[in-house]
Amino acid sequence: MYCLKPKSMEAGLKNQKIKHLETLLQKDLGRLSDEEMKILVSMSISRILVDTSMESGQKPTFGERLADKIAEFGGSWTFIISFGFFILVWITANVWLLLNKGFDPYPFILLNLILSCLAALQAPVIMMSQNRQEQKDRERAKNDYEINLRAELEIRLLHEKLDFVIQQLTVKK
Repeated sequence: MYCLKPKSMEAGLKNQKIKHLETLLQKDLGRLSDEEMKILVSMSISRILVDTSMESGQKPTFGERLADKIAEFGGSWTFIISFGFFILVWITANVWLLLNKGFDPYPFILLNLILSCLAALQAPVIMMSQNRQEQKDRERAKNDYEINLRAELEIRLLHEKLDFVIQQLTVKK
């Protein structure tokens, strides 16, 4: 036979549970931050705390998508091999095929200029992509912290309930 609790009694139990969790957290952490209070509130209304899709709903701009693609290509073996091949062809064409009278003879000043320009453009683009990735990582770390704290609080409550049940069983014996 199930006993249904009135809504006011259920709300009172939730409030009592949250107050108890708040005292536990204050005892462990001292002062509660906004994140910890947010977790307690989410537990009181029994809702999922974290967006599991990890997307903030913001669609990346064209520049951000382009920076990500350039960084992805610039950090691949395809880029390294093709760029090495390009440099080898450039040097071969200017030294042996054109008998060192090519469009860019031995010190390869034009090649140096091209490489410098590529590095000057590619480095900031890669840094933009890394900054966006770092922001995503920070959001994931924050979500992980919230999930772990909520799980720890729920486990503590379960331990206390089990301790209470064990205590009641030993008293009845």
